[in-house]
Amino acid sequence: MAPKAKKQVAQRPQPQKRHYEFGGPLGAAGISFGLPILLYTFTFLCNDVSGCPSPSVLRPKSLDLETLKVEVGWPEDGIWGLASWEATGYTLGYYLLSALLYRILPGKEVEGTVLANGGRLKYKFNGLASALFTLAILAAGTASQGANFPVWTYIADNYIQILTANILIAYSLATFVYVRSFSVKPGDKELRLLAEGGKTGNMLYDWYIGRELNPRVTLPFIGEIDIKEWMEVRPGLLGWVILNFTFVAKQYRQFGYVSDSILFTSIVQGAYVIDCLVVEPYILTTMDITSDGFGFMLSFGDLVWVPFLYTQQTRYLSTHPKDLGTLGLVGVGSILLAAYTIFRLSNAQKNAFRTNPNDPSVAHLKYIETKAGTRLLVSGWWGIARHINYLGDWLQAWPYSLPTGLAGYQILAAGTKAEGALTMVDGREVIAGDAQGWGMVFTYFYILYFGVLLVHRDGRDDEKCAKKYGEDWEKYKKIVKWKIIPYLTPRRTLLQKPRNECTEYEIAQLENWEMSNGPLSILQTAVRGHSQVLISIRSNRKLLARVKAFDRHCNMILENVKEMWTETPVTNGKKGRPVNKDRFISKMFLRGDSVIIVLLS
Repeated sequence: MAPKAKKQVAQRPQPQKRHYEFGGPLGAAGISFGLPILLYTFTFLCNDVSGCPSPSVLRPKSLDLETLKVEVGWPEDGIWGLASWEATGYTLGYYLLSALLYRILPGKEVEGTVLANGGRLKYKFNGLASALFTLAILAAGTASQGANFPVWTYIADNYIQILTANILIAYSLATFVYVRSFSVKPGDKELRLLAEGGKTGNMLYDWYIGRELNPRVTLPFIGEIDIKEWMEVRPGLLGWVILNFTFVAKQYRQFGYVSDSILFTSIVQGAYVIDCLVVEPYILTTMDITSDGFGFMLSFGDLVWVPFLYTQQTRYLSTHPKDLGTLGLVGVGSILLAAYTIFRLSNAQKNAFRTNPNDPSVAHLKYIETKAGTRLLVSGWWGIARHINYLGDWLQAWPYSLPTGLAGYQILAAGTKAEGALTMVDGREVIAGDAQGWGMVFTYFYILYFGVLLVHRDGRDDEKCAKKYGEDWEKYKKIVKWKIIPYLTPRRTLLQKPRNECTEYEIAQLENWEMSNGPLSILQTAVRGHSQVLISIRSNRKLLARVKAFDRHCNMILENVKEMWTETPVTNGKKGRPVNKDRFISKMFLRGDSVIIVLLS
C-alpha cells in the first residue's frame, strides 16, 4: 500500500512584529481611557458656577466631596446626567447634516497618493462649501435672534452631554472600523489595505492605532465616504468654530458685551479652520492619510480632542472676559502673523514641489534624488529644518492662549462688591482672587500638548523616512541638520542614543558636546589655557605636566612632565621608610587606558 500523503495544514498568518508607539498596549489603554477623563476634569474644574479652578481645589486639605460636587455643577442624577438621549440625537443630526452637504454640494475630485498595492483612491472635497453653508445658517439665526439663538443656548446648556455624545461616537466608530478591518483581503478590488503599524496582533493596540488604512463605507443616498478623510476635516474642525462662537454668545448673555480677546481668539481660530478647508486636498500627503490607520487615536482626536480641547480658551473667556487693548492685539497678532507665514508658505512650497517640481515657484530649489524615486527638498523653507511647518504650527498656539493672561478666577455671590470685580448680568461677580495663575493649567495646556504632539510626529516621520529612504535619508539629515527649530538640537535625546545608531553628523555633534561639556572638557581647557594638569595613572604614579594634544580616548601628548611616585626600600627583608621620588621628562605619550583621574593643577 502506498504511503498516505501528509495532510497539509494551512499556516495561520503571523502578526507583524514591530516596535510599539505611544508606550505600546499600556500607553494605548492610558490614552484611550485617560483622555476622556481629562476632558471631563477640565470641564468640571474650570466652570461658570464657582470658578476656574473650583475653590475647593485650591484648599485640598479641607476638600469635601459633596461641596466639590456643588462647586463644579455635578449633575443631580449623578453619572447618568453626563449624557442625554436628546443631546446625542442632536449630535448625530449634526453629523447627518454634514454627510448630506457632502452629498449635495458640488466638490472637487482628487486622486490620492499611490498605495502600496499600486492603486490610487479618489476623494471628493467640498469641506469649505459645507462649512460656509452651515456657518451662513448660524449667522442668519444669530442676526435674527442674537445671542439667544437656540443653537448657541442649547450647546452652552448641554455642553457636557454633547461632549459625552462625541466620546461615545468616537469609541463606536473606532470599534466599527476595527471589526470591519478583518474583512480586508489581499488584492481587494476596492483597494482596501491594512496599515503597517496596525498589524501587531495586540487587539487593544491595533484598535487604538488603527488597523485599516483607508476604511470606506457606502451609505444610502449619501454614497461612498472615506471615513478617515471625512472625519479629519469635517465634524471636528467645524465643531471647533461652532463651539467658539457658542462661547462668544454666552459671554454676551452673561456680561452684556463681547471682549476683544474672545473675538480675536474666535476669529483667528476660525480663519485657521477655513484656511485648512481652502487647501483641503493638502491632507492627502499627510502622515494621517498616507501611513496611519484609522482607529481610536484619530477618531477621538478628530471628533473630541480638537473641538473640545482647542476651545478651552474661549470657554474660559466667556466667564472671565479680558480686554487686550490695541497694544495687546498688535502683540499677539504679530506673533500669529509670523507663525502663520512660516506654516502656510512652507506647506504651500512642499505641496507645489510634490505636485509639479517644474513649477516656476519651486523649480530653483535644490533636492536629493532618492533611490526610492522621490525627491527630498534641501533648500527653501525645507532647507532650514526638516519640519519647519511644525514650528509655524506650534507658534500659532501661543496667540490662542496668551489672551487669557494669568488665567484663573473666582465667582462670588451678587452684592459682594469686591474690588476690581466684573459683574454679570445676574449680579454675580468675577474676580481673579486666589485663583489667579492656576487657571493657566486649563488655558495653556494646549501649547504644551501641541508641542509634545509635534515632537512625537517628527520622531514617527523620521523613523518612517529612515526605513523608506535608507542611506539617502542619512545623507539628507547631514544637509538639513535641524528637526523643527533651527539651530536647536535635542542634546539630551542624542546623549541617550546608542552610538552605533547615530549618523556621522550626530556622532560629530556628540563628540563636540563631550569636548565642551563632558570629562574631556578638562583636557580641552588645559590645552587652550596651556595650564598644568595633575594626572593619576596606574602603578600608583602621578604626572604633573602640560597637555599638548589629546583625543577622545584620553590618549595624550604631554610636555614638561614631572613624574612622581613613592618607593619603599627593603633591607634584610625589612621594609624601610617610604621615599618620594620624581624625574623630569621633556615630552611623552600617555595611553588613555592608563589614566585614572585628571585634575587641573
